Amino acid sequence: MENKRDYYEVLGVQKGASADEIKKAYRKLAIKYHPDKNPGDKEAEEKFKEAAEAYEVLSNDDKRAKYDQFGHSMGPQGFGGGGGGFYSGGMSMEDIFSQFGDIFGGHFDFGGGFGGATGGRGGSRRRPSQTRSGSDVRIKVKLTLEEISKGVSKKLKLPIWVKCDHCNGTGAKDGTAFNTCPTCHGTGTVRQVVQSLFGAQEAIGVCPQCEGEGKVISENCHYCNGEGIQRKEEIVAFDIPAGVQDGMTLTVKGKGNAPRRGGINGDLLVVIEEIKHPELIRDGNDVIYNLMLDVPTAALGGSVEVPTITGRARLNIPAGTQPGKVLRLRGKGLPSPQGYGGTGDELVNVMVYIPENLTDKEREAFESLREQPNVKPSESTVNRLFSKLKHIFSND
Repeated sequence: MENKRDYYEVLGVQKGASADEIKKAYRKLAIKYHPDKNPGDKEAEEKFKEAAEAYEVLSNDDKRAKYDQFGHSMGPQGFGGGGGGFYSGGMSMEDIFSQFGDIFGGHFDFGGGFGGATGGRGGSRRRPSQTRSGSDVRIKVKLTLEEISKGVSKKLKLPIWVKCDHCNGTGAKDGTAFNTCPTCHGTGTVRQVVQSLFGAQEAIGVCPQCEGEGKVISENCHYCNGEGIQRKEEIVAFDIPAGVQDGMTLTVKGKGNAPRRGGINGDLLVVIEEIKHPELIRDGNDVIYNLMLDVPTAALGGSVEVPTITGRARLNIPAGTQPGKVLRLRGKGLPSPQGYGGTGDELVNVMVYIPENLTDKEREAFESLREQPNVKPSESTVNRLFSKLKHIFSND
């Protein structure tokens, strides 16, 4: 993986910087390194792209949280991969210029050098139908610890908006009933000169009549009433990786609602809801089991059966096991999300049951042990136990 500078360092802000501070820092760098202000300067162009990439991550709460946790170790697939990844990175110059509507308040033609929003070098302007996105669909998926430990494939039937079959999503009858837009004469845009941070610039806006398509519908599709979408139940299949946590949201690209009259489908946002295990408690990648031992087994040792995520396991109890002792079953926990950090353990927290009601025979057995030297704790044992308790409850 290529070496990347820390995104906070790129923008020149502290890790706890507010959204406004991040936005102002990016705005300053975008002006300083803009290609049209530095023609032919490859270093300025790279810094311009680097700043845009940093802003793309740090301006998004979900991406920023993951970056703060994993840094660049997520790799290009983590921030820019497809197939249900967490992020939507992989920015082109066109993607960078698409940010300028939020940062600088409009879509500008910066003189033709890198006009990603207006055509620029080496390509034509994309129409809104090519960039318009449908809304996301959010669902909750309940998972058991066993499913989380292995990862799972899900196939669900969801009611979503899909492209109309009869007009191919155009909204026009048979997908062909169009006329050239009389306002923009087929260009899809209207132009005007405005004052910007770079001086007088020619702002290019979407034609309000055709919404950037360059054509208008002459007769609506009778099946979708000109909307280009229909409500249907669709079967959506997706994979959930091992190690996910309660409340985590996974993004399945392109499995959300279709937009009106063409464009890119929204995403399916899968919110993980962990089903509580009847006996095990999750603690990060570890799981905890509270084991109640009887006095003879704690004193004499033995073998007991304990639950695990995937079934049952035998656990050896050493003789003289004390209450509060933690026994470890290595590798019986959960894997880390994305495979980082290995697999956790099962921690067996030992408790010893002291009987409350005794028969005469049981009482006689305990009475016979009362004065035995090895039954009573020695002074060193007491000091050692109190030392442990002091350490546990200490504020240091």
